Amino acid sequence: MTAATDTLLTVLETCDMLEIDGLHAFDFSLDEDDQLHIECMDGRAAKHWVFSLAQVQAAVFDADLQSWTLRGDAGEHRLVCMSAFSGSNDEGEDHGDA
Repeated sequence: MTAATDTLLTVLETCDMLEIDGLHAFDFSLDEDDQLHIECMDGRAAKHWVFSLAQVQAAVFDADLQSWTLRGDAGEHRLVCMSAFSGSNDEGEDHGDA
């Protein structure tokens, strides 16, 4: 869920994984030119999208679908930002013998 004042740019800073057009993308980044790069695999085919800062800033959040509509050079895309859970193998001193 996102707040009404959030922009896609601020949400991207805290999310761990994206879904673009139904495909899960673990590899995404903003480069030094402020372009959003998204890469994923669709079967054996690698897919890659690049969005300018202006395109990211113009993205519109759909509260019903909990996703962003992002217009790129090749058309419109649906983007879902997700947070992932991570486990840790580190055993801290807080773990007592049970």
